[in-house]
Amino acid sequence: MASLSFCTDCNNMLYPREDKERRVLMFACRNCDFQEDAENSCIYRHEVMHIPSEQTMVITDLSSDPTLPRTKEVPCPKCDRAQAVYFQSQSRHADTRMTLYYVCSNKTCQHRWQS
Repeated sequence: MASLSFCTDCNNMLYPREDKERRVLMFACRNCDFQEDAENSCIYRHEVMHIPSEQTMVITDLSSDPTLPRTKEVPCPKCDRAQAVYFQSQSRHADTRMTLYYVCSNKTCQHRWQS
């Protein structure tokens, strides 16, 4: 993982720069002429965080999971079956409200929706 580097001459932050002749990544100071070769070619790393509704699309057979609770009070909006499996959003963000996700228990339907 990339980290911040600082100039040994003037203690300012070093910025990434390409040495076009040698085709090497370097870090250079913008205030003086100090330069050093980068130990790692990674400048920035972007990690994708999936929201709970995206995570449910990864699991294929939620309706047969015996650990999930079932309800007969919320019918499927697609096939009108009276039984569905439900679970709560796993989001830990303070600004998100509690969301219930439902999966139809009909093997041919498997429709997914949220409250």
